[in-house]
Amino acid sequence: MTRPSLGITQRFTIGVAFAGFFLVLLLGRMLFLQTVRHQSLYAQSESNRIRVQPIVPMRGTIFDRDRRPIIANRGCYSLYVIPEEAARSGTLGKLAPLLSTDLDDLQRRIRKNQIGRYQPALIQRDVDFEDVAVLEEQNESFPGAHYSKDQVRMYTDSLKSECFTGYVGEVSSEELAQLDPSIYRSGALIGKAGIEKQYDRQLRGMEGAEYLEVAASGQLLGVAIDQPYRPPEAGTDLILTIDNDVQKAAAESFGEFCCGAAVAIDPRNGEVLAMVSNPSNDAGLFSGPIPDSAWKAILADSTNPLLNRPINGLYPPGSTYKLMIAGAALESGLITPESRFSSCGGGYRFGNRVFKCWRPEGHGSLGVIGAIEQSCDVFFYQVGYRLGIERFAEYSTACGFGRKTGIDLPRESSGLVPSKDWYDRKLGAGKWTAAVLLNLGIGQGELLVTPLQLAQFYCGLANNGRVYRPHLIKAIVEANGREADISGAVSFTLPFSESTLQILRAGLTAVVEGGSGTARGARINGVTVGGKTGTAQNPHGEDHAWFVGLAPVEAPEIVACVLVENAGHGSTWAAPAVRKILMAYLKKHNLVPEDLAVVKGE
Repeated sequence: MTRPSLGITQRFTIGVAFAGFFLVLLLGRMLFLQTVRHQSLYAQSESNRIRVQPIVPMRGTIFDRDRRPIIANRGCYSLYVIPEEAARSGTLGKLAPLLSTDLDDLQRRIRKNQIGRYQPALIQRDVDFEDVAVLEEQNESFPGAHYSKDQVRMYTDSLKSECFTGYVGEVSSEELAQLDPSIYRSGALIGKAGIEKQYDRQLRGMEGAEYLEVAASGQLLGVAIDQPYRPPEAGTDLILTIDNDVQKAAAESFGEFCCGAAVAIDPRNGEVLAMVSNPSNDAGLFSGPIPDSAWKAILADSTNPLLNRPINGLYPPGSTYKLMIAGAALESGLITPESRFSSCGGGYRFGNRVFKCWRPEGHGSLGVIGAIEQSCDVFFYQVGYRLGIERFAEYSTACGFGRKTGIDLPRESSGLVPSKDWYDRKLGAGKWTAAVLLNLGIGQGELLVTPLQLAQFYCGLANNGRVYRPHLIKAIVEANGREADISGAVSFTLPFSESTLQILRAGLTAVVEGGSGTARGARINGVTVGGKTGTAQNPHGEDHAWFVGLAPVEAPEIVACVLVENAGHGSTWAAPAVRKILMAYLKKHNLVPEDLAVVKGE
């Protein structure tokens, strides 16, 4: 039995129904695209039609305290490509030999910095002018490639300032994920370390933008008249507390030794006058892609040039710490200026072990000032033992050790002040003895400090116990010329009375000016210098040499601390280095006559 066929009217009705259904779908889709998806589709259309040409502002210049440049800018050219055009035209294959690189490397740079198929992606900064000339003369051979004016940072090489200036580099994808996208874009430079990182937001200013209209083929049509030009805003200039003359003297003070740290501070306000980590890297090396060979060489360098020794180097302070031990014992009433203990005959027996003094023939019987002057280990073994671990940790922490100074630099280390709890955790409760106190009494054992922490402590001794937070910014100069001065802020006060401080300063003076002082080679005619030597045992090689000096003793204006790794005695190597730094400051401020600016006895 056959089914009856649909009539014309029925077929027409069904057709109309289907047509109506599809019309409703079409209208719904159009409504969805024009309402719900309007913004995203419009943005996508604009990104294909509009090419954003960023205008990099002038990054702020960094000056020393006398407004001499430490970091400036140099004009350069940066090369960009439009990913879609470059891929379609084979431009990358032509650019690779021009830029002395390979195709894979260029493609990696595009993937790293790509925003959209028709938006410029940075592939190389600081392009050689000869390559720019080729691009200009043969632009039709490189579709999708263009260059723009840019800038790179210039660092003053002779200052060895990388430990505090830091450096800039291209922002990473990890950094971008945590930063404001309206300020930071892929391919932009960002401070990676030091002042460049700490004050990046102020230094960078605000990027401007020029909007160019392009056809679907990628052809440049001209300036987009419906998108306003946005001018860049220059970055803020920074005036540092650094004195280039003192900084240069510190940079040159290491002589034949490769490794060490130097810090100079004005104890009256915490202004850092010089800071050197030796050896250091050329900060400009990090501004662009680092060749694999160069990066591998840096990582393989046994001198560890990436270590920022002034704020991250951790060392036993050796005899420079005897001032803290003496101060804590005097303040606790454990000793007086006249206290004398077992005479030093070259060693001190504790249990079944003899702890040696640095002078085999011994120092005899000494009071605290004489013990500081001659750096007698036997005296301080006995003081350290009487002090006890709890007082040791309490006074050490109160003197700024075991915690960050708060200097305006990123990634500062805290150091280590061992306590009873620390030894219990590390060695086990009841598994360590009071013998650790003998080593701590002479600045050895598990105690670790940074050169900056030690310099800060001596600033307190020089400044009647008041310790200012070390800082590097003296003034901020905005693009409009408005200037804001930065004053020093008191960080803490040493836990020592005026009478204790007077005794400690007498000991510091005797170290340099006394007849039996360990740093007589640091004397300067016409100026009274104080200080303390230190020779810190190093389980990995020769002893480290320390010296912290201050001048003039009557009203100190500068404290300088030098550590020379693997150099032996502090009096032999570190003291002359500090003298050189002090001399640069004293001569500049007319605190010593030119004809007397020599060491006594020379």
